[in-house]
Amino acid sequence: MSHTPTPLDTLTDLARDARDQAGQTLASERLNERQVAGQLESLGRYRLEYAQRLQQAMRDGIDPATMRNYQRFLDSLDDALARARQALGAQQQRVGQSQSHWQQQQRKLSSYDTLVSRRAMQQSLKAERQELRASDDLVNTRLLRQRHNHHDS
Repeated sequence: MSHTPTPLDTLTDLARDARDQAGQTLASERLNERQVAGQLESLGRYRLEYAQRLQQAMRDGIDPATMRNYQRFLDSLDDALARARQALGAQQQRVGQSQSHWQQQQRKLSSYDTLVSRRAMQQSLKAERQELRASDDLVNTRLLRQRHNHHDS
């Protein structure tokens, strides 16, 4: 049985599309977060290795100019790490906002689904009542005929 979409069906479809779109955005933001976290981790490992090289060079004996170069490079790595931490924090905020948006869209869809379910239940009850009425009418009509036929004989 085909059924003409109601405004509620349209709203439910739109809400489902919005929820799915919010889910795709959330997945993308989470992927970006993992990438930024990976970059931060790699940068941190590189900085640690470079600092260990400086320690080794200092044990082996190092001239002041080379020492300054190591220190400058370590400073630039520290700046890059600070920026990467900021970028990760900003990305985590975007993930949080995307997650909130997805949850909001999911709640909206759930409320429409609840309305659709209620409407279906009401229609089902209405159909059952009509069927019961029709059945009662048939029984009453049959009883009246039987009484009428009984009186005639």
